[in-house]
Amino acid sequence: MPAMRIGSWTLSHPVCVAPMAGVTDRPYRRLCKALGAAYAVSEMAASNPRLWDSVKTSRRLNHDGEPDPVAVQIAGADPDMLAEAAVFNIRKGARIIDINMGCPAKKVCNVASGSALLRDEALVARILDRVVSACAPLGVPVTLKTRTGWDRDSRNAVRIARLAEDCGIAALTLHGRTRCDLYAGQAEYDTLREVRREIRIPLIANGDIDSPEKARRVLDYTGADAIMVGRAAQGRPWIFREIAHYLAHGTHLPPPTYGELREHLLGHLEDHYTFYGERTGVRSARKHIGWYLAGLPGADTLLPRIMALDSTAQQSDALRQWFDEQPADAVLETAPSLH
Repeated sequence: MPAMRIGSWTLSHPVCVAPMAGVTDRPYRRLCKALGAAYAVSEMAASNPRLWDSVKTSRRLNHDGEPDPVAVQIAGADPDMLAEAAVFNIRKGARIIDINMGCPAKKVCNVASGSALLRDEALVARILDRVVSACAPLGVPVTLKTRTGWDRDSRNAVRIARLAEDCGIAALTLHGRTRCDLYAGQAEYDTLREVRREIRIPLIANGDIDSPEKARRVLDYTGADAIMVGRAAQGRPWIFREIAHYLAHGTHLPPPTYGELREHLLGHLEDHYTFYGERTGVRSARKHIGWYLAGLPGADTLLPRIMALDSTAQQSDALRQWFDEQPADAVLETAPSLH
C-alpha cells in the first residue's frame, strides 16, 4: 500500500493504535510501537487548563522515550480552550494533535464533548478551524477522530469529513458506529466507504478490526488509507506486527509462544510500574494482566490470586512462577476477541 502521510510525517505502514481511555498510556504505546504499530494516539488529555497540573493529566502529558511521531488527543467543547490545549501539548512534545469527537462515554457527552459534538456541526467547524489555526504556525498537523453520527437516524459523517478537509485537518479517523451504538453490534463500513469517495485527505478506518484478514477486507472495501486497532490489541499487542506482515506479504507470522508472552507481559509490567509507581501501578496493571491471560489454560485459577495481590513485586513474582511452569516454546492458542 502507498505510504500514508500526516502532515510532514510518513507512516512506515498503515497499522495504528487507537486511543483508549485508561489503556493507551505511554508504556502501552511504547510496547505497541515496538511490536509493529506505525502510529499510536494517546488517551484523551483534558483541554481545561485547571486540570493540567493534576497527577492524572501530568502522566498523560509524559512522552519520555516514546518514538516519534508523538500524537496527543485533546477533548473538550470550547474552541479557544482546545486551541490553547493544543499549543500547550505541542510544547510538551506533541508532534501531532488529534481532536476527539468520537468518545461515546456518558460523562464526556454530558458536557457536550466527544461524540456529542456531532449534533452541532457549526461548533465542529469552529473547533476545527481554531485548533488548526493555532497549530499551523508551529508546523504541527491536526487530525480528527469521530464516529458516523449521533445515532443511526442522523449519520452525518460525510458532512463532518468535508468540514474537516475544508478546515485543514490532515487526516480523519472514523469509527464505524454512531455514538448511540456505543460498542454494541457490528461496526458498519458503508459510511466509511462513502466518506472515502468524498474527501482527499487520508482516512483511517476503525472499529472491530481484530485480525489480519479483517484488516485486509476493511481496507479493500472502504478504500481507507490505514486501519486503527483498539480493543483487539488489549492483551495482544503483537497484533500490529501480524497485521502489518499480512498486508505486506499476504502470509501469516507464526503465533507467539509462552516464552514471548512472558517477555512482553513482564516487560510491559516493569515499564508500567515505573511509570505509575507502587500504589497506582499494581492496581492499574490488573486489567492488562487479565487481558493477556484471558482464555489460557489455568488462567481461571491464576487470575483471582493475582488480582488479590497488593504489591508490584508479588504481582510480577506470581506471574514469573506461573511462566516457569509453562513450556516456553509452546504456542499460544487463544482465539482473537474484542474486550
